Amino acid sequence: MKHKIIIIIVAAVFLLSILGCILVLTAPRKNTVLVKSGGKVLYTLDLSRESDRIFTVKTDSGSNVIEIKDGKIRVQSADCPDQTCVRMGWLSSAAMPVVCLPHGLVIEFADADDGVDAIAE
Repeated sequence: MKHKIIIIIVAAVFLLSILGCILVLTAPRKNTVLVKSGGKVLYTLDLSRESDRIFTVKTDSGSNVIEIKDGKIRVQSADCPDQTCVRMGWLSSAAMPVVCLPHGLVIEFADADDGVDAIAE
């Protein structure tokens, strides 16, 4: 009987730990988003303050049309062959950035240690 209680408690703690990890990884900690190309930050955007707009990011290998709407961001269209970045949809998880490999474009939530000092508008 004593062993069953210990096993149940350990299992409950384990399951709660997994749930906590999932919530931490999927929930963005803030509204600051980085748009990078080739590892260089092109834009730092605060989605809570950005107005709805569409802009184009051009790289040496092509271009991506970025859409900001209702405090969310996505790649609306791209001239890359696979269109994976477009199909990824709206950026919603800190664990899964929007990436366009052919163009070297990454859209991701900023980490607390990124040292973001300014907002590009």
